[in-house]
Amino acid sequence: MSYHRHGNRPYDNRGNDRGYDRDRGGDRGGHYRGGGGGGHYQKRRGIPLSELDSGLTDISRRVIGCAIEVHMELGPGFPENIYRQALLIELQKAEIKYKQNHDIAVFYDDKEIGKITVDLLIEDKFVLGVLARPGDVHIGDRREVMAQLRELDLDLGLLINFGERRLKDGLVRVLNMEKIRAMREDQDGEGGDDADHDDDVEVTDDDE
Repeated sequence: MSYHRHGNRPYDNRGNDRGYDRDRGGDRGGHYRGGGGGGHYQKRRGIPLSELDSGLTDISRRVIGCAIEVHMELGPGFPENIYRQALLIELQKAEIKYKQNHDIAVFYDDKEIGKITVDLLIEDKFVLGVLARPGDVHIGDRREVMAQLRELDLDLGLLINFGERRLKDGLVRVLNMEKIRAMREDQDGEGGDDADHDDDVEVTDDDE
């Protein structure tokens, strides 16, 4: 069986059935929260998007908009490679640069001990992982992205689980809180009250 999308077929309501509204405008990622991934993750303490670089949050929203387009067309149920290839098409259409299966060398005691592979590196600014399975995004997935952020010295990672009926339930943002805390200390001269934050703290859009 073959699947053909974006052809001349008439508009249907599948996107609306999954919580989307085609009249929302061009940046469909603009109002998505960074919780997702299940009830445990939603309980995590959040920080506002305004505390991240504005260019970084803008590109992450555009990527989320691309993912929404894919999920509106395909829905849940396909394997990861299908969603990944569809997402790459949307990224290309949006003129968003990416590196696929990007290898990172890992060093220990100044010796390279191996490599880890990033699913997608977006604009050399953040890490994107594509998943396609029912249920919550696992803690192991978040820890894997966290390790990638540390090795690349980046602030933000995204995990997108296309296996959820509503994409926002499968969207998880991961922060490199070690780097963010260090930046705050440099700016403020002190660590503030963030020392108890988890590394994969939730990012919220409350102040947008």
